[in-house]
Amino acid sequence: METARKMQEKYEMNKLMNTTNQTPIEIALGVDKDGMTTARKLYEFLELHPAAYSRWFKQNIIENGFAAENEDYFPFNTNVECGGQASKDAKLTADFAKKLSMTAKNEKGEEARSYFVSIENKAKESAIGMQDLSPDLRLMIQIELNQKKQQKQLDSVETQIQGIRNVVAIDTRAWRDDTEKVMRKIGNICGDHEAFREVHSEAYKLLESRGACSLKQRLTNKRRRMADEGICKSKRDKLNYLDIIAEDKKLVEIYTAIVKELAIKYGVA
Repeated sequence: METARKMQEKYEMNKLMNTTNQTPIEIALGVDKDGMTTARKLYEFLELHPAAYSRWFKQNIIENGFAAENEDYFPFNTNVECGGQASKDAKLTADFAKKLSMTAKNEKGEEARSYFVSIENKAKESAIGMQDLSPDLRLMIQIELNQKKQQKQLDSVETQIQGIRNVVAIDTRAWRDDTEKVMRKIGNICGDHEAFREVHSEAYKLLESRGACSLKQRLTNKRRRMADEGICKSKRDKLNYLDIIAEDKKLVEIYTAIVKELAIKYGVA
């Protein structure tokens, strides 16, 4: 029975490998097309005790002296309620998740360690095979590998440059649509809808600080004026902070600058 289960798992893994460039360990860890997974997915892969998640998260991610926030991991809160409080989670880079997978002192951790040992052994076998080739052929292969590596680096740089161009191109004429696109991208990087709201909250607090204003008070005053003018409650309720910002050219300029800064901070640009 166990052999049949493993054969089925291998079959499913091979099917996935035919449709993606991801390695088996990346598929198992739930790494997405952007090369990221989450602490929750990693924890589920490791099959650790559910009740110990918070402690594991703190010790292995937040207090990890070999990892940097906003570089190896990107914390966010999930919508899953736990004891009345939002549960902690984090986006993890594929490399960081792989390192953590090898530290678990259980069967899954041993599987991860065995996987990487097998990869190293295969690399050694490939290196030995290269030694049997002629010097000219080895040189040609090495040149091709270097070219592929350089092209990959160039593609990555071009993507970053294009992202910076898109952010810098935001101006005050189409500021509302452009800034919302950037904020959605930041929310996607950070995690979920709750993260999207938290990023907006961060932007509004910065705006109030730099613009010396209270968006909440301005929104309240605006709704009162609309009520005095006889405008129905449904329309008044639809008003939001962006509507208030739109009425003040200075706030539009400040908010646009803040969104550009956040794009760089969260790696969207």
